Amino acid sequence: MYRPLVLFLIVFAFWSCHNDATPDYKTLPAIIDQGIHVVVEIPAGTNHKIEYQTDKSDFEVDQIDGKDRIINFLPYPGNYGFIPSTYMDPARGGDGDALDVLVLGESQPTGSVLKALPVGVLLLKDKGELDSKIIAVPMDSSQQTMNIREFSNLLIEYDAAKRIVEEWFLNYKGYGVMELIGWQDEKYAWNEIRKWETE
Repeated sequence: MYRPLVLFLIVFAFWSCHNDATPDYKTLPAIIDQGIHVVVEIPAGTNHKIEYQTDKSDFEVDQIDGKDRIINFLPYPGNYGFIPSTYMDPARGGDGDALDVLVLGESQPTGSVLKALPVGVLLLKDKGELDSKIIAVPMDSSQQTMNIREFSNLLIEYDAAKRIVEEWFLNYKGYGVMELIGWQDEKYAWNEIRKWETE
């Protein structure tokens, strides 16, 4: 009499645990279909500096002197994270992390995996070191807030958004910390992704 109920509960518990499991970001390919995978660390609209800790396989708010790092500026203008299966090797001029990416679109929760289309690169200098930010949009049109398919769309049709992103990155660490080098198009973005791709 209770066997169907017990069986249902076991299956439901297994399904719930399976679906709540954190994906293995290390095995996600960088490039898929006509786009890329992006792991969201910081949702659009937040000021908390959240980072994925590979040793703990978890997301944590970055700490400075034992306190949560809160960006002392406007909230992030897009979903900020990294491209899995990329590594910017310091021996080749990288910063030792995965490639950074900002996805312009609806806010997505920390840990989300998005399929995105790279549309450009913002090139900056951070304390004298090159800091490239891939700029992308969601491939899923229901998550898009702007009709951008390539850099020329961002440059011509959404120049105000481009300037907002630029000004944000130039000021989020404080005035004068970041230095603008310039912008590059989607071809440059794809070259950067392939340059640092590990698989």
